[in-house]
Amino acid sequence: MWTPAARAELARESLPYASSLTDTEWALIAPLLPEPSRAGRPWRWPLRAILDGVQYVLRSGCAWRHLPLDFPPWSTVHRWFLRLSKAGVFERLAHALTMADRERAGREASPTGAILDAQATRSGGVGLKGERGYDPARRVVGRKRHALTDTDGRLLLAAVSTADRHDSHGGVALLRASRRLWPFLAHCFADQAYQGERVGNATAITVEIVRPDKGQKGFAVQPRRWVIERTFGWIARCRRLARDYEAIPSSALAFFVLAAAMILVRRLTQTL
Repeated sequence: MWTPAARAELARESLPYASSLTDTEWALIAPLLPEPSRAGRPWRWPLRAILDGVQYVLRSGCAWRHLPLDFPPWSTVHRWFLRLSKAGVFERLAHALTMADRERAGREASPTGAILDAQATRSGGVGLKGERGYDPARRVVGRKRHALTDTDGRLLLAAVSTADRHDSHGGVALLRASRRLWPFLAHCFADQAYQGERVGNATAITVEIVRPDKGQKGFAVQPRRWVIERTFGWIARCRRLARDYEAIPSSALAFFVLAAAMILVRRLTQTL
């Protein structure tokens, strides 16, 4: 619960910005990030300063050009963000942190159960025309974030598509991709958008449809599915994700995965 005691525990008055990494957090993720090459020109800026800049954009929602002068030049931070995104660094970081946090909680590193859902996000007015779509169910023009979490809400896998792509198509892609990273997944909970043979027969994973109570009207908390909705709520605290401001889908996915990873970073460092 977000109480005064919790606020005091997570206070970061000693840091330049609330989004900056503490020494403990940096020590946790530094081994999972690329190291400088022994050949070629040395890095002018430390990777920690670069990541702090990316974090500032993610948490505050500002444009790259509006980065404060305390950080490296915005073009450098942006270039490094694209480089790390293209190399899949954020996905590997989230994967390692998920396994570590599961082990911290006394669970097996690789889960056997998962929850599947999608979230439509309105476009921020950037990007190519073919990289956005219209979702008539949610009346949203933009992109859609497809997510697969474990039964505690940790992100296992994510993908970004145009908003007009049906949830079931994104669900099939995630379930098939999960066989390589999470080979022990056997059961998945999902809403009615994923019912039918398309999703049910896509993999050996059993898909259980969580249906609303008979006669239900309006919003109601549904078993199992509330966990992934809570994860979407946690990630939505990052203002860069309030809308889809990214010019390319890979950047939208990188920010989404990084936001989920940083939740685990803060959680793990509280126990160190």
